[in-house]
Amino acid sequence: MPSSARILVVDDHEEMGQMMQAPLEDAGYRVDLATGGADAIAQLRARLYDVVLCDLRMEDVDGMDVLAAARKLDPELPVLLMTAFGAVESAVEAMKRGAYHYLTKPFRLDEVLLYVGRAVEERRLRAEHRDLKRQVADRSGLGSLIGRGASMQALYALIERVAQSGAPVLVRGESGSGKELVARALHSEGPRRPGPFVAVNCTALPHALLESELFGHLKGAFTGATTARRGLFVEADGGTLFLDEIGDMPPELQAKLLRVLEDGEVRAVGADGSRSVDVRVIAATHQDLEARVKEGRFRADLFYRLNVVSLRIPPLRERPEDIPMLVEHFVARARTRNPRSPVTALDPDVVAALARMPWAGNVRELENLIERLVVLGSQSTVDLSLLRHHASGGALEPHPLAAAYEQVVPLRQLESEYIAWVVARCGGNKTRAAELLGIDVSTIHRRRSDTGISQR
Repeated sequence: MPSSARILVVDDHEEMGQMMQAPLEDAGYRVDLATGGADAIAQLRARLYDVVLCDLRMEDVDGMDVLAAARKLDPELPVLLMTAFGAVESAVEAMKRGAYHYLTKPFRLDEVLLYVGRAVEERRLRAEHRDLKRQVADRSGLGSLIGRGASMQALYALIERVAQSGAPVLVRGESGSGKELVARALHSEGPRRPGPFVAVNCTALPHALLESELFGHLKGAFTGATTARRGLFVEADGGTLFLDEIGDMPPELQAKLLRVLEDGEVRAVGADGSRSVDVRVIAATHQDLEARVKEGRFRADLFYRLNVVSLRIPPLRERPEDIPMLVEHFVARARTRNPRSPVTALDPDVVAALARMPWAGNVRELENLIERLVVLGSQSTVDLSLLRHHASGGALEPHPLAAAYEQVVPLRQLESEYIAWVVARCGGNKTRAAELLGIDVSTIHRRRSDTGISQR
């Protein structure tokens, strides 16, 4: 909008500047005047402008100097130069130095307004584009990971440190826990952020096609190869390649992947030579790779090459404190996809019930359930009656402590009875019970009079 744009008019003839100021203000712009090049540079340093309209020929500090200063302070600031000396050489030189446009005096005021309007609109579009890129980066970086609990805070801190390294990373976590989000965060928070992020699930493609997908192939390299393919390693050159479910990669491809990691070169199927690639590899698995190495199903040398840095994503059941925040986030996302839904929130009892669920499918399972509730809900708030039809019954049972106690009891009594129960489950072995409880065995001995635990 013109009313939000600020224009700096620069001319060492004050009456000329005032003549330009009036029609620009009439068009809705905010206009400042500078009576020379030095004054213009001082104002550019003191305030942000959207367009500079500057005379080329001025004493001491001319328009080219103002252009150079403006480009240094803000490389995208449009500068329109005006001169009565419309030599082609001056116009070419001004454009080479980054001028937005070149106006030759005498010019019509509607011509000035036209080019100023275009400059303002282009600057606005560039700003919107930067904001959009920033929002996308936020969603693909740490901003895409939801959770305030201690385990997630520790993960955030580790991601920020590891992201700056080029070392391979092995992301461990159960299915649905967000391994690809962590990989994208590692890419977005690191120096490879301008480069591509390419992801492939090693279980999503037949083994026969996975080699071609990763390393590429030449035309005619095999039956059906009617065109050449670069391969994902080449596509990820300068960026990051995310190999999800690496534990399911067939042994023959494991050997080829190891060579790429060690040599930094990839050979397409059917090619005689290799080409160099600069790719950071992030692998992920939900499997116990150490066990697969012992079983001979995963190469030990590849495991050690990938496991330079290991990140573990805690399953959702280990961080129930994050569920309210995740619920709020997923409700908002589901409403965006289902704008006609009346659902705006979940009843607190529903959120408490969700926090008690085991979540075998982790965050992905929670997101799918929330969207189902938003789609099927007929009221603004989802209550337990709707959840009862779409969640496992265990989530709707009363909390076990509520079933055990008809009324509130002192915390010390509850603690003593629970310690006694754990010791009993351990066959009276207080040392083992203390290990499970995460306390010192002396604490159990101090409570023996309260719990009635016999000495062994």
